[in-house]
Amino acid sequence: MPVIEQRPTEVLRRVRELHQSGVDAACVQRQHEATRLLRRGIRLLDTIHPVAPEHQDDWLRVRIRLLTTLAFSEAEVVGLAKGLVRLDDVRTAIERFEDPAVRAELTAPVNHNRGLLLMGGGRNEDSIACFDAALAYREEQLAATPEPVPAQVVESLLNTLATRGLAYTRLGRVKRAREDLTRGIKLAEKYELRVTVAEIRRHLGALERRIGNVPAALRCFDESERTYGALGAEVPTQLRRERVEALLAAGLSDEAGMHLDEILPRLRQEQSNTRELGDAELFRAEAALMSGDLDLARGLAESARRRMRRWGCQTCVANATIIGLRADTADALRAGEIPAGLPARALRHARAMAAPRLAEQATVAKMLTVRLETRRGNLRRASTLLAEIPRPGQLTPIDHRMLRRLCRAELAVARDDRRTALGEIRAGLAELDRVRDRMGGLELVSGTALHGRELGELAVRLVLGGEDPRRLFDWLERTRAQTYRYEPQAQAEDPELAECVAEIRGLTQSIHQARHEGHPTAAARARRADLLREAHRMGWHTGNWGKPRPVAKMDEVAARLGDRALISFAASADELVAVVVLDGGASIIRLGSAEQAAESARMLNVDLNAMAPDHTPPPLAEVIMTSARRQAERLDAQLVRPLLAVTGERDLVIVPTGGLYAVPWGVLPSLHYRPTVVAPSATAWLSAELAEAGRARKVVLVRGPGLPAARAEIDKLATHYRASKQLAGAGATATAVLPAVDGAKLAHIAAHGAHEPENALFSRLELADGAMFAHEMAGLARPPRQVVLAACELALNRIRPGDEALGFASALLASGSQTVIAPLSKVGDQSSAAAMDDYHRALAGGASPAVALADAIAVDPMRRPFVCLGAG
Repeated sequence: MPVIEQRPTEVLRRVRELHQSGVDAACVQRQHEATRLLRRGIRLLDTIHPVAPEHQDDWLRVRIRLLTTLAFSEAEVVGLAKGLVRLDDVRTAIERFEDPAVRAELTAPVNHNRGLLLMGGGRNEDSIACFDAALAYREEQLAATPEPVPAQVVESLLNTLATRGLAYTRLGRVKRAREDLTRGIKLAEKYELRVTVAEIRRHLGALERRIGNVPAALRCFDESERTYGALGAEVPTQLRRERVEALLAAGLSDEAGMHLDEILPRLRQEQSNTRELGDAELFRAEAALMSGDLDLARGLAESARRRMRRWGCQTCVANATIIGLRADTADALRAGEIPAGLPARALRHARAMAAPRLAEQATVAKMLTVRLETRRGNLRRASTLLAEIPRPGQLTPIDHRMLRRLCRAELAVARDDRRTALGEIRAGLAELDRVRDRMGGLELVSGTALHGRELGELAVRLVLGGEDPRRLFDWLERTRAQTYRYEPQAQAEDPELAECVAEIRGLTQSIHQARHEGHPTAAARARRADLLREAHRMGWHTGNWGKPRPVAKMDEVAARLGDRALISFAASADELVAVVVLDGGASIIRLGSAEQAAESARMLNVDLNAMAPDHTPPPLAEVIMTSARRQAERLDAQLVRPLLAVTGERDLVIVPTGGLYAVPWGVLPSLHYRPTVVAPSATAWLSAELAEAGRARKVVLVRGPGLPAARAEIDKLATHYRASKQLAGAGATATAVLPAVDGAKLAHIAAHGAHEPENALFSRLELADGAMFAHEMAGLARPPRQVVLAACELALNRIRPGDEALGFASALLASGSQTVIAPLSKVGDQSSAAAMDDYHRALAGGASPAVALADAIAVDPMRRPFVCLGAG
């Protein structure tokens, strides 16, 4: 064959190679490189134009592909207008085909791609018409194609349908978005395109997240991931990223951070310079920012920003910039000194983020400027900038809404307009309540409080300055422990979660057995860790919470207290105060340093843990006892004695804050023999007090494995009750205990236990068949009215922002149990058995839980660090 006839074929082959190289570069966000390769391909293609008739169609199709890919690269590098011009060139090329059917076939993807470019440029409304035109052709094509329909025909339609759903999502047209995505899932299921089902369900999850329905979003992401797993396909990075976004939207920054900490080392080792690594660093920076680790947030954001700049991703660069700005702003506000250049830098970034797709980032940068200018006293400047911030729309993230409210409140404070400031805070917290009301599991409900943390802190600071105890009480109840406001309701068991927990329990037994026999356990422990993460994730969207109860008013609480006194602690900066409610009135007592009290509580727990073993050598026990008494004396002097002049000899209801949740109150000298109840909020205490007692009379006594003293303990306890159901030895399994305690008046469980600070609802009791988790008892249809946990540390809580306490005992309270008796630190088996015998003797004799426990603790306070939680 003559050389002259071979040349077009060879050129077309080379051009196709350049096109593929350009696509590869674009896929990893190297847009400048992609643009250069694609332009070279066009120039090479033009060297054989005009082309012989037999190569004409090939030449046009290659040109169309080059121009289409180049349109997206140039839109990123040069601007949207240039990308749209390139697509106009594609239309011109299409017109050169004589066959109308070919022209229609090629025009549909042009309409789709034009819609994509317009979406990327923030012109979502304009993009809809393009997607409509593409869909019209693809609907006709599907209708005209005989069965079996090729997968490519259906996938093209589904691609456009799902993308239009995303455009509707961005426009806030939720109904239309849901219609497109739901129809897409049904079509994909009909044609058995399971990967496409997973992909569109991910889009539906993104829609749910955008409208604030985080449980539904997480459910979609989980279903999508399970589909990929069943197909043996790799889970897309985008799915992992959107799940992290949902966790952050719910305030679960620690959970998101732990998830990312697991994958970042692998990404850094395997993919040292990829977009996926940059995304992971960016989200980890955001999680660190929300958790208050500003240095980590700043460092990761800067690393991510450098990576994103190399790839030309403007949105990612803007997100990283915002995180750095927020960290710098938080540092400056905390220090009380605003560097002169910081507000100007924040505003400069806001003005530079002019593209429509960066509108949210620009708004945040402007709001940060408002906060900084307000703190510097430039109120006119702050007010002018605040007026430029748009009102939030339906899809505005909750943290942006809270930041806007905070800006308005702080500006009002700077103008000495406390009334307006408190009005803004009240409105912001009401918005947050509406988001919280849609959450599922306890973790999501409690985590959401993070977004209103600064609003709540500002409210307490403002009201505390006014020396009005009634008003301070109301605001404390409004801002803390919202988890416990929700009425529990029965819910059908999630079979997937139940299966997962059953496997965890089985593996736990296998691990114990293997250790006993000297066999390796690494594989089983790794599998168990994976299952724990999976079960925890399922719990995010599995909840049994009904409508919210109203926040308790002080007069309601005072009326129920009778002769008792309620002490509600609060901290503002490092100042610790107590609101004391009694005899229908209230007073504020200032108690010094909150940090000092929290440190004393921590040290006391360290000593109590060290002293817990039954057979500690006497000389060592005496040293530890001396230290524990010293810490207890310090706490007593700071927290209790200043209150005695007001409370007198009254029984106490204590609402702690922060580190005070770790105080075993009965150990403090002034509270020996003093009936004391601990509650996460006055609202939670009142709800527990007013809960119907019911007609249950069942008493259940449980003895778990590995407790030598518990055998005698359970036998003794049984003598205090006319009738009781006893589960011990091999019969004390989780599968037997759970139905037994459902609906009980009293459930006493003596078992080894462990508090999981990073996963509170998976704090556990060790029974004969493995662990029984907090979330299982919390999920009972009729939780026991009173639960006694004669196990180590199960009154401990993980304290979230807003004094949201999560742990084994608190999960039971939130789920409907009225009273929980549990230790705050480790307890020796013999000490626990003796304390519980004393407790149940008094309880069976007619004493209230608080009175019975106070008397039992006072016999040997340092070795009986139990607390009475809920109602007493």
